[in-house]
Amino acid sequence: MKIVECVPNFSEGRNIENINRIIDAIKSVEGVKVLDTESDKDHNRSVITFIGDPESVEEAAFRGCKKASELIDLNKHKGEHPRMGATDVIPFIPVSDVSMKECVSIAEKLGERIWNELKIPVYLYEEAARTPERKNLADIRKGEFEWLKENIEKRPPDFGDRIHPTAGATAVGAREFLIAFNVNLNTNDLSIAKKIAKAVRFKSGGFRYVKALGFEIKERGIVQVSMNLTNYKKTPIYRVFEAIKSEADRYGVSIIGSELIGLAPMDALLDVADFYLRLENFKKTQVLERRIWE
Repeated sequence: MKIVECVPNFSEGRNIENINRIIDAIKSVEGVKVLDTESDKDHNRSVITFIGDPESVEEAAFRGCKKASELIDLNKHKGEHPRMGATDVIPFIPVSDVSMKECVSIAEKLGERIWNELKIPVYLYEEAARTPERKNLADIRKGEFEWLKENIEKRPPDFGDRIHPTAGATAVGAREFLIAFNVNLNTNDLSIAKKIAKAVRFKSGGFRYVKALGFEIKERGIVQVSMNLTNYKKTPIYRVFEAIKSEADRYGVSIIGSELIGLAPMDALLDVADFYLRLENFKKTQVLERRIWE
């Protein structure tokens, strides 16, 4: 069976009614299963994970994007997380019997349709990027919605030629599994989170497969190092966590908790357990659920 995962990020994390309406639009497509929904009030952002066959997933992503464009006005949107669109990003991930090339094709078809039918400009990113400078989502999103409103001609979309007045722009792409992982610190000093994020992210000299930013979580009076781990096999969760803990010690603060946003592969978490429990001669086949599924 061909299975594709899609993990769109929507710029709404506070209005539960609107979030549910977007989820309902996605669920309205037969053959699609919603696996997880994460909403964050401080980031004002929701991440919805669903799977299905390629055609169904593509249609569900379009319906979710369409519904978000009807409900979200970025002129009124405020949140800690960078964003340029009501539907900010739509990645497709190959899961079973689907190639990355097929996911790129889905991204291209969807991107063209979003522009033609919704008049939302689309940037292709990661494996779907048509130029090297478009691979990194952060480079595409730089300046956010407010900058694009005035300067979109300086960063021409792959589909479209003008910003949508309320829904902004959307990035559509294809990529491997990504783990969204956040670490919370027992301080309200945002500069510390930003310094630690700079220390661990690849762009400023940190780990090859880490993207990181420092955010303020106002509701809790703390700060957070928010990350995307783009290859957990080459940069495992525990390695990044230990580096953050070491950096935090330098500033006299400690880690009070961490969180996964959305889903993560079992192997990524087993690697963490193996590292911290110092298991001897551990084999992943010792995990009951893995043996059941084999």
